[in-house]
Amino acid sequence: MAIPDYQSIMLPFLKFIEDKEEYSFRETVDDLAKEFQLTEEEQKKLS
Repeated sequence: MAIPDYQSIMLPFLKFIEDKEEYSFRETVDDLAKEFQLTEEEQKKLS
């Protein structure tokens, strides 16, 4: 799967934070990477 664009990420991102807990940037990125089934190579491009 290709790296998703801003529009594609927004709904999963908002669902992730809807519980109003605090999450680190890394936790958020990891969750979204899992949601979009990004490979390790694709994740490295985001770093």
